[in-house]
Amino acid sequence: MSDLFALFLRAMFVENMPLSFFLGLCTFLALSKRPETAVGLGIAMIGVMGVTVPLNQIIYTALLAPGAWAWAGMPELDLSYLSLLAFIGLIAASVQMIEMLLERFFPAIHAAFGVFLPLLTVQCAILGGSLFMVERRYALDEAFVFGLGSGAGFAIAVIMLSAIRSRLSYADLPAGLRGLGITFMLAGMMSLGFSSFTQMVAP
Repeated sequence: MSDLFALFLRAMFVENMPLSFFLGLCTFLALSKRPETAVGLGIAMIGVMGVTVPLNQIIYTALLAPGAWAWAGMPELDLSYLSLLAFIGLIAASVQMIEMLLERFFPAIHAAFGVFLPLLTVQCAILGGSLFMVERRYALDEAFVFGLGSGAGFAIAVIMLSAIRSRLSYADLPAGLRGLGITFMLAGMMSLGFSSFTQMVAP
């Protein structure tokens, strides 16, 4: 249990997707203008990554990994080259389900997402979670915890950025820093701050 909790904290803070690996910056920057939109994005990321990473782990180990078809008398069969297609297909289906649920039960959040919600289908942070899972050979429970931790880390980062941007909307910034200029600077400073969490796993 302690190992899983450590993995959760590592995925959330030390290996933060947008601030440590710079994955998912498109939606991270675009949907951090308002806190309510950022919260919706964070919830969506937790839901999508918490579902897709363990499901992709099952698909990979049961169907795609080398030797997965040994039970059928084909131990030499290796379908790992199909991983990318399988992962993207499952992510697309999960995002579509979330979009339908938001449109039905939370129309305000769905309207706030606009065109960016369908873009979660090809959001590199979501796909990166599944690719990291394969590279690190996580078991099913580890994949689930890693997916939740990665989604929670993305949610924390985007909500923090939206809170700062909301506060700075009342500030008298120089003309050259308004808009994306100050946003990139904030993201860079947040990245430096999150890099200090590497001491949590330093030997």
